[in-house]
Amino acid sequence: MENLTYITGNYGKYLDVKEKFENAGISINYYKCDLFEPNVNDIKFISKEKARQAFEILGTPVFVADSGFYIEDYPNNPGYPGAFVKRSGLSSDIQKLLKTMQQIQNRNCYFLDCLTFFDGQDYYQFFGLSKGMLAKEIRGSKTKKAKSNLWQVFIPANCNKTLAEMSDEERNNRLDNKTSATTKFINWYKLNYLNNKKLIKKI
Repeated sequence: MENLTYITGNYGKYLDVKEKFENAGISINYYKCDLFEPNVNDIKFISKEKARQAFEILGTPVFVADSGFYIEDYPNNPGYPGAFVKRSGLSSDIQKLLKTMQQIQNRNCYFLDCLTFFDGQDYYQFFGLSKGMLAKEIRGSKTKKAKSNLWQVFIPANCNKTLAEMSDEERNNRLDNKTSATTKFINWYKLNYLNNKKLIKKI
């Protein structure tokens, strides 16, 4: 089995994923590329389409990971921006987001991650969820490991710090019942690919 290749234009995402794979004793390749995103608010569909593009570029087993950010009571558009988090501009203009949400009492929000693996024949998808609330001001510093500027305003459930304020250890061990699409994929990949076992089912 050839080494897995992770395709993303976001180096912070790569560092996070690389660390998880290394901890599991698996080597991965990195290919920097911004793939085309279909203009639909469906993280599952977008991730699958990008995995298809990625395989066309490299011709080897690949995986991509995408995140949606959902704000329960976004004014006049509950659940916004969802899969449009990047194209909406909210992740690059945090001050504008905070101003829009200034008078909103319900600040519940969540990240939904979708990782898609494509081996050239079948697609396998894995999901992760992190619930929390939107801070009322920017807190914490930007780092290379940050997947998004939203880390500066996202406070995970059962926590009092934003992701940007936390140390690596605090983020990894936080008690918010977070699920990880990457961890789910690693466990499945080790069982079904590294051990040369027959693929049981599509996820």
